[in-house]
Amino acid sequence: MRLRPSGIVAFLFALFIIPVNAYAHFGMLVPSNDIVEKQQDTLLSVNIMFAHPFEGQLMNMEKPEVVGVFSNGKKNLLTPSLRALRLKMYADTTFTRSWQVYHTIKRPGDHIFFMQPKPYWEPAEDSYIVHYTKVIVNAFGKEDGWDAEIGLKTEIIPLTRPYGLYTGNVFQGIVKVDGEPRPFAKVEVEYFNRDGTSSASKAPFVTQVVKADKNGVFTYALPKAGWWGFAALSTDSRTVLQDGEHKSVEIGAVLWIKAENFK
Repeated sequence: MRLRPSGIVAFLFALFIIPVNAYAHFGMLVPSNDIVEKQQDTLLSVNIMFAHPFEGQLMNMEKPEVVGVFSNGKKNLLTPSLRALRLKMYADTTFTRSWQVYHTIKRPGDHIFFMQPKPYWEPAEDSYIVHYTKVIVNAFGKEDGWDAEIGLKTEIIPLTRPYGLYTGNVFQGIVKVDGEPRPFAKVEVEYFNRDGTSSASKAPFVTQVVKADKNGVFTYALPKAGWWGFAALSTDSRTVLQDGEHKSVEIGAVLWIKAENFK
């Protein structure tokens, strides 16, 4: 079939206006509870995933290099207790490998669960991705340590207490890389659309984007109840050698927090 000149123009125009699905990636740590008040809830399960959380798509995840929990000023490594899971989110067509760990809360206070994954190769970006991910669980009302810096390559330090948040609350955090605030860091924000009941009218509504100020501080108001992920993105100084070429590494400081409706 031969296209007339006008047809060729229309075809090329249609080709270039077709949106490209460049979904945001998020490391995920989702605990069974973010606030523990009863003794029967002290055994936590934490699901560890790599996903497009709003679109409901999981990526196969290799076993993380490090998983642990920080509390009372000490780190407890949980990596040996990891077990593989076969999970499927609402938009997935097949089950995908994720991970899970159990941990029993033994004392009051804040518990910072953290994860360092193996580098994930993303062909669409021609780079590797490493998301240093955290989630904070409070136990028995002792609010002690939620703003601790635990020494990850890059991390978000909360300025707002990261639990007990109502829908509409404003959350603030500091983006740090190598222990120093990262001025004007780009922070992607996405909702964990767990059951697929939420929808976005246009692509920019899927992933919200804010920038930190000159001190590395960012601000976001939580518009809906549920889990929200913040990914502060930077390019690492290191590269990874692949097929004789040095590939860049995107590092993300990821933090998950939960909002609830006021009753």
